[in-house]
Amino acid sequence: MNLNSVLKEKFGFDNFRPGQQEVIQSLLEGNHTLAMLPTGSGKSLCYQLPAYLFNKTVIIVSPLLSLMQDQADQLKMRGEKSVLTLNSFLNPYQKKQAFERLHTYRFIFLSPEMLGLDNVIQSLKAIDIGLFVIDEAHCISQWGYDFRPDYLNLGEVRQKLNNPLTLALTATATKEVRQDIIGKLNITYAKEVISSVDRENISILVENLADYQEKLFRVLSLVREFPGSGIVYFSSKKVAESVTEFLQDNGVSSVNYYHGGMEQEQRLLIQQQFILGQLKIICATSAFGMGVNKADVRFVIHFHMPSTMESYLQEIGRAGRDQKQSVAVLLYCEGDEGLPLHLLEQQLPTDSQIEAVCSYLNEVKRSVGDLTLSEKEQLFQRFSLTDIQFRFFTQFLKDNNPLFHMDAMKAYCQTRKIQNQAKLGVFLNWLHTKLCRRLGILHYFEEEQQKVNPICCDCCGIGVKNILDVWPAVREQQVNTYSTWKEELAFVLLDRDIKDEK
Repeated sequence: MNLNSVLKEKFGFDNFRPGQQEVIQSLLEGNHTLAMLPTGSGKSLCYQLPAYLFNKTVIIVSPLLSLMQDQADQLKMRGEKSVLTLNSFLNPYQKKQAFERLHTYRFIFLSPEMLGLDNVIQSLKAIDIGLFVIDEAHCISQWGYDFRPDYLNLGEVRQKLNNPLTLALTATATKEVRQDIIGKLNITYAKEVISSVDRENISILVENLADYQEKLFRVLSLVREFPGSGIVYFSSKKVAESVTEFLQDNGVSSVNYYHGGMEQEQRLLIQQQFILGQLKIICATSAFGMGVNKADVRFVIHFHMPSTMESYLQEIGRAGRDQKQSVAVLLYCEGDEGLPLHLLEQQLPTDSQIEAVCSYLNEVKRSVGDLTLSEKEQLFQRFSLTDIQFRFFTQFLKDNNPLFHMDAMKAYCQTRKIQNQAKLGVFLNWLHTKLCRRLGILHYFEEEQQKVNPICCDCCGIGVKNILDVWPAVREQQVNTYSTWKEELAFVLLDRDIKDEK
């Protein structure tokens, strides 16, 4: 079978990117496969091309609605009509229609939470699944950098679906995490296709600043100096909004913010405006960028430091997908580590929260899954739970015997907190190093450097001016103006529908 001819016919590409052909060949040979390919390397092709060769339904498990929608839209724009996105935004009639026609879809996107519903599992068991794909597969691992309890059930889900051929995709996973992913999926053997995490065209700069005010004006200076599109990452929704306002007040007009506290329609609009070049800069929390199909992002700035090396690589990897010179700048002030440490503490419940929730559930003789919506809201307020903490209890307290699980939950949380703090410590050491930053990243992922990078990092003597000297030509696009975001969204959706019809 000539894979290159299929690649050209179905996708219009002449050549595979590194790692893609190896992954596809492994799947065609019937191997469960774990692929670690860098952000922007075209991981979605690794399941899209085999779907046409298997001629069976491909299930894609994805962590974010925006990521699912973006990947589904890209397929539709290529002319693929048999695509379904199963999510909570479908109304009852749409869901009924979808389940009745489930066997007709070539691609079905859904979240791990949807796979926790018995009716969804029963419906999927009735169709011929050619490939079971898990995107952002590091979320499965207890040592992964995103705590997503529902991902832990995917091994059990695979068994319920008769152990279909499985592809686990991630951009950043250490050897320990990769082994944990395979184990959690209940796979005896998986072929691993591992590409380098090194993005040679992204220069890595860390700048040490005195305080918040200096950091604020440095962002302003950088976004004025850098041409093209860029993302500024924050760990706080409020700060993302306030810095956006500061930039706008100081003459940066083509900028907006993006975070999980916004309406879904607004997030979709911002994402589309950025992709279409109607916005130059996005001030965003970490969710923005996953699956966003924009190749010419020239710079990524971190206003707040991430908590792990994996998160950092994911986020800077959204720059330079067109393989042209790009830059990542992390702005650091002494004491910045306090915010990620605080956020890590909030990820998991404290011992006192575990004791209080278990005692409450024991008194009412209920499991978390049996609570009504109003009872769940009361639980949030009474014990000051975050969404992630509530999902933790949903995962671990599935029966009516919460006190039995209390000690095990405490031990689990303690182990994870120690691991999270250790990862933060490693990243802090990397921030303060005087040695080559690229070598530090490669060492973390147990890689050897293949060749010396002439435009490497600040520790190798590179600065912003060096980047601008080799910067690719940037074509500025005209910005369309609309009176309201709803008017603009209507235009974007109409434009997308027209493309789908074509």
